[in-house]
Amino acid sequence: MNSLRVDSDRLWSALMEIGRIGETAAGGSRRLALTAEDGEARHLLCRWAKEAGCSVTVDRLGNIFARREGSDPQAAPVMVGSHLDTVPTGGKFDGILGVIAGLEMIRRLNDQQVATRAPIELVCWTNEEGARFSPMTLGSSVFVGDIALDFALSRQDPSGVTVGEALERIGYAGSSPVGGRKVGTYLELHVEQGPLLKEGGEQIGVVTGSFKALYFVATVKGQAAHVGPTLMEQRSDAMVGAAALTLEIDRIGRSRGRDGRSNAPHIEIYPNVRGVIPAEVRLSCDVRHRDPEEAVQMEAELRAACRKVEQERGVTITLEQYFEFGPVEMDARMTGLVRETADQLGLTHRDILTVASHDAVPMMRLCPTALIFVPSETGISHNETEYSTPAQCAAGADVLLNMALRLAS
Repeated sequence: MNSLRVDSDRLWSALMEIGRIGETAAGGSRRLALTAEDGEARHLLCRWAKEAGCSVTVDRLGNIFARREGSDPQAAPVMVGSHLDTVPTGGKFDGILGVIAGLEMIRRLNDQQVATRAPIELVCWTNEEGARFSPMTLGSSVFVGDIALDFALSRQDPSGVTVGEALERIGYAGSSPVGGRKVGTYLELHVEQGPLLKEGGEQIGVVTGSFKALYFVATVKGQAAHVGPTLMEQRSDAMVGAAALTLEIDRIGRSRGRDGRSNAPHIEIYPNVRGVIPAEVRLSCDVRHRDPEEAVQMEAELRAACRKVEQERGVTITLEQYFEFGPVEMDARMTGLVRETADQLGLTHRDILTVASHDAVPMMRLCPTALIFVPSETGISHNETEYSTPAQCAAGADVLLNMALRLAS
């Protein structure tokens, strides 16, 4: 069969229409997981999927499955998807591209009256970002059995609202079991979120694996005291200790050049009032590297930095690991199929590692999985200026369409 192409105008139109849900003043999107905005986007997706002839089911964690039947309904489906939730100041492409490209793929198969042997299922995962509820990739992780459902439903946002309560509020506390569904293969299209494809001029990123990433919470403890009368030499300021540690964390990543990453993106301060020297700071931080051994060395440097700051700033620091991922290695047959499909479509490509986790990471432990990147034109993501061009989005969707068609046929 000759290669099919998506309707690029329809793909772009759908991206922009759903992107207006939770649109920010600067042109980005704010759809935190399981908020009213996320619920509205889910409603629209479900309506579009039903109009495309799909049956739609929702599991107990709010994961949405839109199924286009094949000639053999007993065959394990080809699953494609990503997520609709964003960070507070997100863009219109992270996650949502993979969902809407999957929808466009189904629409295009309908246009051409193409039947597949295996069913095709479009999935929208719950709480991929972890911006409202922790941990990240919550829906897909429960689906594959890495996280217990009861634990996931009990996770709370900063206001004390649980995942279970939030699902009820927006009407997506489904009745289907989480997991246990047949899955033949899983495909996910995503924006790169970095500058490498843009710099190299390639149209498709073939994700072959991931960096090693280690996540921690550093609890810095000092002593509360009045900000006025307390002499400088008396102070044990947890905020100053956390600031010094943040600079050390930044240094650790920068010392590794382009292959190193280190971050301190989230902070909680107690008691967090103007007249009191902070007594405790909880600092979320992580280190990442393409070489797993180097990532372990970065952790050792982070722990040494904690001891250094303790001595210099008169505070105590406890470093606790709460998450890690990688290094993962994608299925060689699937990555080969991404390259082959890109070549077939006349698209340039390069092998690339993912530095961030995506729903494809837990899914690869369940079935053969492919993760496909398209360039980020601005080289940045988790930002309202996040942007990929219509042509870039369509190229990735074309690869997704032709891979799914081949696998389902």
